[in-house]
Amino acid sequence: MARIQNKNGLSTVEKKFYVDNGYLLTGRPLFNPKDFDRLYGIFEEHLENKGELGADQLDVPHFKDNRLFDFLMADEVLDVVEGLIGPNIGLWSSHFICKEPKVGKRTPWHEDSAYWKGRFDSFDKVTTVWLAIDPSFKENGCMGVIPGTHKNGFSEYAAIDGNAATFDTEIKTEVKEEEVVWFELEQGNYSLHDSRIIHGANANTSEYRRTGYTMRYFSTDLVLNREHPGNKTHKIYHCRGGNAGNNPLLYH
Repeated sequence: MARIQNKNGLSTVEKKFYVDNGYLLTGRPLFNPKDFDRLYGIFEEHLENKGELGADQLDVPHFKDNRLFDFLMADEVLDVVEGLIGPNIGLWSSHFICKEPKVGKRTPWHEDSAYWKGRFDSFDKVTTVWLAIDPSFKENGCMGVIPGTHKNGFSEYAAIDGNAATFDTEIKTEVKEEEVVWFELEQGNYSLHDSRIIHGANANTSEYRRTGYTMRYFSTDLVLNREHPGNKTHKIYHCRGGNAGNNPLLYH
């Protein structure tokens, strides 16, 4: 795949902003147009063949589609990730998250790390690359974050009703609209967020579909808890560097 970014991936200023705020809006594409079009086509295949799954439930598609490793392991992605979590990189998961027009449900306010609690010894070096498969804006349910909340530890959660995308709990703390930074992204552009930051999204009230491809990575210096039930069948992959945490990495 052709490269479109320099070796450093992110500038020093961008890295510091991410460390301080827990997120980054880069304002640029991740892949060149030809590669992005190929990924877009792969997503459309998955959506067409989703069966009984909801459009927002296309989780870990790389488990059954090796083509996605061309993107998940691409230097364009790993150079960016390395600037945030260091040179030892593992692939944690990926997910096509699609909110269909008018019916796409809201995503409750949450921390990814809270749903993975106990699966790693730490979450300070877990990051998500969020790639806009479709244009993403407030009316079609773009993601929003509360800056700086990656430094707060785990929030308390409460049960919610079923009118939310694949979630049955959300944080108890009230989120104030004026604190939210909304991730409005052009098609093909990407954002980054720390696994510990509070984030969520509104329902899709527009005529336009909203799809993101989340690519999630962790430093292999972290230690996976092999005894956690959620880790028993979950597959993690070596991307780059060493494996100081002695994690059960697969090599693709």
